[in-house]
Formats: sequence, C-alpha cells, structure tokens
Amino acid sequence: MQAVEVKVPGVHVLTPRQIKDERGVFFESLRTDLLQEVVGHPFEVKQINYSVSRRNTLRGVHSVTSPPGQAKYVSCVRGAFRDFVVDLRVGSPTFGQYDFNLLDAASGRAVYIPEGVGHGFLTLTEDACICYVLSSTYVPGTQIDIDPLDPDLALPWGFTEPPLISEKDRTARSLAATLEAGLLSEWPGGS
Repeated sequence: MQAVEVKVPGVHVLTPRQIKDERGVFFESLRTDLLQEVVGHPFEVKQINYSVSRRNTLRGVHSVTSPPGQAKYVSCVRGAFRDFVVDLRVGSPTFGQYDFNLLDAASGRAVYIPEGVGHGFLTLTEDACICYVLSSTYVPGTQIDIDPLDPDLALPWGFTEPPLISEKDRTARSLAATLEAGLLSEWPGGS
C-alpha cells in the first residue's frame, strides 16, 4: 500500500498494491494495522455504509460534531467519482482549504479522512457506489452539513450541467455561518 498525505493535514490517499493475472485483480482494500502505521493511531471500525448514485450526483460537504467525532475511510466500489475533503477544524493551518482526488473502482484507491474534516463527492459515472468505513456509529443530531456550492469555498466540482443535489445539501449553511454557529471542532494540533 502506498500512502500520500494531501495538503489537508491528516488526510491520506491510499493506493493498494494490486495482484493481476488472467483471472482479474486482487487487492487489500483496508488493513487497519497498516492504516495505523500511516495515521499514527488506531482506526476502529464501528459502521460501514454504501451510497449508490446516478452520474452527476453531488453529495456533501458533510462532517460530524465532536463528540462523537467520526473518521472515515472512503473507497469507490463501482464507477468513479471526484472526492473532496475540506478542513473544518478551527485553528488548523489549512482551515477552509480543500483537496480532491479521483476515486474509481479499478484503482482501489481510498482516502482516510480524520475527525473534523468535511467530505463530499461528485459522481462521474452511472450507478457509482461509494463505501464509507466509519470510526463511530450514526448519532442523530450530530451531522454538520456545509453548502457544497459555498462561493467562499469555491470547490472545483467540475460538473458541466446542474448536479443532482438533495434539498438538505442545497439549503446547508455556508462555512462562515457554520463557524459562527459554533458547530466546528478545534484543531487538535493547536494553533
């Protein structure tokens, strides 16, 4: 497994070593022991979710309040999508900044997203399926939703027609309004 930390601290893109032969491909999608070596702390799996979406579906930017907090290990099971992370940790040197990667089923590439970092994606293919491996279970009332089209974030989604977007995401607060509401976590690295 190859791991690369992106410009948002604590976010890592992980690319598995693939074994290919005439039958197809095999790779290890997640090894928590190797992930712990990369991120420096255990990743205990509490819940696994799948989301299946039509092409040009925009989901996010989502996070969870702390407590309970929630780290994510995100991979593409079918199709392809443009995956975004946004630093929502108050006091972080990259607060409000983003990074993005192409995740597709063929590469097996995954992204580790630490607590306090927002996540969203745009599907690039029909019937795309994303897998979320989560460090905490769903707790009603702890979700943080940031407007994915917030002009202050200016995320380069790359859609060429209006995306399919939920009412919840369409009406989500801007990053500034979410910060003002006091919903965001503090940067654990100090200021």
